Amino acid sequence: MTGAPLIELEHVSKVFGTGTGAVTAIDDLSLGIEAGQIFGVIGYSGAGKSTLVRLINALEPVTSGRVLVDGVDLSTLGERELRTVRAGIGMIFQQFNLLRSRTVFGNVAYPLKIAGWAKEERRRRVAELLNFVGIAEKAWSYPDQLSGGQKQRVGIARALATNPKILLADESTSALDPDTTAEVLRLLKRVNSELGVTIVVITHEMDVVREIADRVAVLDSGRLVEEGTVYDVFSAPKSETAQRFVNTVLRETPEGADLRRIRSRHGGRLIAARVHDAGRLGAVLSDAVGRHGVRFEIVYGGITTLSGRSFGGLTLELIGETSDVDALVAELRTTTEIEEIAA
Repeated sequence: MTGAPLIELEHVSKVFGTGTGAVTAIDDLSLGIEAGQIFGVIGYSGAGKSTLVRLINALEPVTSGRVLVDGVDLSTLGERELRTVRAGIGMIFQQFNLLRSRTVFGNVAYPLKIAGWAKEERRRRVAELLNFVGIAEKAWSYPDQLSGGQKQRVGIARALATNPKILLADESTSALDPDTTAEVLRLLKRVNSELGVTIVVITHEMDVVREIADRVAVLDSGRLVEEGTVYDVFSAPKSETAQRFVNTVLRETPEGADLRRIRSRHGGRLIAARVHDAGRLGAVLSDAVGRHGVRFEIVYGGITTLSGRSFGGLTLELIGETSDVDALVAELRTTTEIEEIAA
């Protein structure tokens, strides 16, 4: 870590209500987000993701702990100073939150008008942003005339209007189809790489994290249960919550109908191998027949690449004498994680 994080939470808790009706939304959470990162925050419904967003942009005060943005403790600021902080934090939303009575141009210009920009400066800035997000031809259309992807592009342009350092994307692709989601994520990558904006992506979709984020935090019931590079969390999730999320993306071990189908076609011994380095596993397998007299077939799973490194899971059928298969499995265990799949 180089220097202080741009966003830092120190032992933050947020409790709504009092007494027996009190609900803890964020529970003793500490986290740092570096300038220039795309940082993913993932969790199931009720994990505290949306509350976390409202703490970062100072729409909610902490119950205890500190939230620092660019080194400034938000709890020490008055309302006028907080408005200045919020002006440096852009927001995009799941349901777009566009003003239906204003054109695309008017929606993007609105925060500039509130901020006191002169009319000609607003016109130039809006034109620049609409070109950047690829929707200049829709400048005089109204939100109801736009597709979901076009609406989200307008939302991104509006969020960038006042040149924020930070962009908070709260479930910003959840209402979009897969192709449109991919387009929006590519645009967010451009925002990060070309404009240098730090992006915090709040989501319940692990595919979004895999596609766009540098690091990821996993929340469960308001607590931080895991945090690390996207590669580390995907390739070796430590918490049960992270494992559940990763399994929605990486189908490493067959279950239910898939397992029954495989069993009906393959009578050998089945093992699931978690792959951190495909080359090491491949070297053992390629020599398996010669040294152990065992044949193998890959019957399920796959390997993916993230940050230039491979990981994933393969289910293998091993065919041979029991003692030979035992010897091969023992050797595989020295290089990778092996799970025997029961009959």
